[in-house]
Amino acid sequence: MEQRVFDLEKYVTNGKPGEEGTNTWKSNIAGPGPGHNAWQMVSTALVIFMTLPGLALFYGGLVRKKNVLSVIAQCMGIAGLVTILWWACGYSLSFGAGNAYVGDFSMKMLEGVSPYASGAGFWWISDAMWCMFQLSFAIITPALIVGAIAERMKFISVLVFVTLWMFAVYFPFAHMVWSGTGFMCGPLNPNASIKALDFAGGTVVHMTSGWSALVLCILLGKRKGYGKEPMAPHSMVLCAIGTGMLWVGWYGFNAGSALGADGIAANAFMTTTLAAATAGFVWAVTEWILKGKPSVLGFCSGIVAGLVVITPAAGFVTANSAMIMGVAAGIVPFLAVAYLKKIFGYDDALDTFGIHGIGGTMGAILTGVFASKEANPGIEGLLPGLLGEQLKAVGLTIAWSVAATLVITIIVKVLVGLRPDPEVESIGLDLAEHGEAGYEH
Repeated sequence: MEQRVFDLEKYVTNGKPGEEGTNTWKSNIAGPGPGHNAWQMVSTALVIFMTLPGLALFYGGLVRKKNVLSVIAQCMGIAGLVTILWWACGYSLSFGAGNAYVGDFSMKMLEGVSPYASGAGFWWISDAMWCMFQLSFAIITPALIVGAIAERMKFISVLVFVTLWMFAVYFPFAHMVWSGTGFMCGPLNPNASIKALDFAGGTVVHMTSGWSALVLCILLGKRKGYGKEPMAPHSMVLCAIGTGMLWVGWYGFNAGSALGADGIAANAFMTTTLAAATAGFVWAVTEWILKGKPSVLGFCSGIVAGLVVITPAAGFVTANSAMIMGVAAGIVPFLAVAYLKKIFGYDDALDTFGIHGIGGTMGAILTGVFASKEANPGIEGLLPGLLGEQLKAVGLTIAWSVAATLVITIIVKVLVGLRPDPEVESIGLDLAEHGEAGYEH
């Protein structure tokens, strides 16, 4: 009876069953618990919803009419491609024991990943759901890069690039930051060389995709006619709808990363809401002051920037800290998008670097400033010197992502080329690459 009551208490508090200090017994409870597992299934569905249709509509509304379907096809193609890679060996390379930098092939083709077992991700969620939850992150991360190279990269080139990028960047970073043997996994690996915090993907998702997007768009070159002809978004309505879907889906992204329907999830839900809403408002007001009008695009961009900045910190900071981070998210990425791009002259078509690269980097650093034991008692031992550890993680992420993307882009250019013919680019990628038109040309 004592054991059963103990295990029940551990379930309610999202703790490990069958173990209390030096007192260990074989638990009667084996496998996932219904409440926490249900939240993980909902969270996984929400994160997939972020890519399809959220990101597809967000990006699709921002391009010109002739390229809407190309963006949607890239999001859908990446979802399918990454899923196949994840099943084949990606999950194993990300979360197999391996070494400090990458996993192994022990779970290739999801060998041993059981829906009836638990413990791979957390004590009360199914191992299969942990695998699928992480797959949803793996899908959206390379899809974010699409925004920087929209309207000017061949579909086959996007697929080849993403394939190589997953092996060179995403799988190693997922392992280094979120696996028990990872190089940068402060909460799970006491022997980690960099004891950094990343609750839901500041380094793993936003920094890797954002900095890689910058390198790729520079190497790819500007869109034909960039700076000489109008390239305004064709449908801010689609963009606004996509923004709303991203915001809703982000609760799976951030609150789902608590890996249980507990107080940490509730805190992440709260901080995510506060940062997103605040950043959207501040971005629009900043734009109003500096450019004369608050645009719908400004609201949309600010909301996404707020979501990006709070992502690494969501389960580690208090409500007041989230408000401060939201204000910063509404100002700093706005300045990057409005002015930095013009100063350096690169064509980041849909501002992937300005929002995800700059926002993700700032969020990772501010996590080191604002993380507190009041928000998450479990990180108390990591707080001394945390800002320095966050800066190390940021430096490594930038260097790795930039170097890998340089090499990968050169390989893709040699293998299949990067850009379509100028005539194809003028006609639009929808018809030329996919044989369809989303709108009348």
